[in-house]
Amino acid sequence: MPKFLIQATYTAEGTKGLLDEGGSGRRAAVEQVVTGLGGSVEAMYFAFGADDIVLVVDFPDPVSMAAVSLTVKASGALYTRATPLLTLEEIDEAARRQVTFRAPGR
Repeated sequence: MPKFLIQATYTAEGTKGLLDEGGSGRRAAVEQVVTGLGGSVEAMYFAFGADDIVLVVDFPDPVSMAAVSLTVKASGALYTRATPLLTLEEIDEAARRQVTFRAPGR
């Protein structure tokens, strides 16, 4: 199942919501969204600095991740970015594949 790293920053409005319902409330909301699309939450951490929350989630396909991303961004409560994560075995497979490429100007 594809795995994604999600990094998010709350807007002022999103931070107010977090203060109202706490971290446990947000965890329940995240679990509901992710499991509702057949995924699972591997890890969820709150942070401070550039990101307010960091998650590792599994989804059945990238389209499910895109659907969640669009819905969350449309709420205006968070700025997010999702990074696909690859296993060591997937990188090994990628390294074995032949790719024909010509650099610009060569």
